[in-house]
Amino acid sequence: MKSEVICREECYAIMGACFEVYSNLGSGFLESVYSEALSIELALRSIPFEKEAAIAVHYRNRALQQTYFADFICCGSVLLELKAVDSIADAHQAQVLNYLSATNLKVGLLINFGHYPGLEWKRLANTKHPRQEAKI
Repeated sequence: MKSEVICREECYAIMGACFEVYSNLGSGFLESVYSEALSIELALRSIPFEKEAAIAVHYRNRALQQTYFADFICCGSVLLELKAVDSIADAHQAQVLNYLSATNLKVGLLINFGHYPGLEWKRLANTKHPRQEAKI
């Protein structure tokens, strides 16, 4: 059985928007600046998104009072976490994997606008997703 790349077209479109933002702004701004610019770029490209989407977190089948706010959920299936740091750390990747587990989304993109001289990014898959059969 041939495996398919999860959300290939969606991630390709989202990454195009991220590269455009980085191309125009470069590195050195706060995460909030990139978030606002990316909102504009996603809208211009007609990529559906929800910004700062509230996600309930559960522990032992109980909803916690603490709520997680996703930077973006795009196309209803791709979690987008933004950073503006020197480089992506293991803790950032763990954060995205936890968010994927909490949301039960299939794919997360970790985007670092703070890296110089180019955009740094990682594509992560939710291996706990019940329908996870594809590779990334």
